[in-house]
Amino acid sequence: MVSNEVFVVSYDHSWPKRFGELGRRLRAALGPLALRIDHIGSTAVPNLSAKPVIDLQISLAALEPVEGYRARIEGLGFIWRAGNTDRMKRYFREIPGVRRTHIHVRRAGSWSEQFALLFRDYLRQHPAEAERYAALKIALAGQHADDWHAYTTAKDPFIWATIRRADEWAHNLGWEPGPSDC
Repeated sequence: MVSNEVFVVSYDHSWPKRFGELGRRLRAALGPLALRIDHIGSTAVPNLSAKPVIDLQISLAALEPVEGYRARIEGLGFIWRAGNTDRMKRYFREIPGVRRTHIHVRRAGSWSEQFALLFRDYLRQHPAEAERYAALKIALAGQHADDWHAYTTAKDPFIWATIRRADEWAHNLGWEPGPSDC
């Protein structure tokens, strides 16, 4: 069920399975049009407390025309959010009454695609950073329980400081995204 309340829960070992099931459905619907389908966001980081929202990223060669993939994603029960103001992605959400899921469609190789993958991979490799992030999210959820925007905005300083460290880590390691999750 969908709630407008901001709350963070302990890591749920079913999250990767839920991603996998949906990822396979998206892969079947999109075929080679989807260059990558990845589990991103906090539910993609083992042992990280998170809002119980599965975030998926679909990487395409181009975002336009939307008609090339919109009907395929909507056919799986998602709603295109045409009013999304982030022009670097196309955004789909669950239909009312089902578990919250966010589908972020981004151009393969774009900065925004790489940002999501790097942030996820850095937290996966740095559990202490993930623990700090979890503690912050729990505190902010308590402060902004009825305001998703305030909750999200309040995380920004941590996210940007972390991505700076992740960028240095990536350069030292020669990081590249691994294979697609699905």
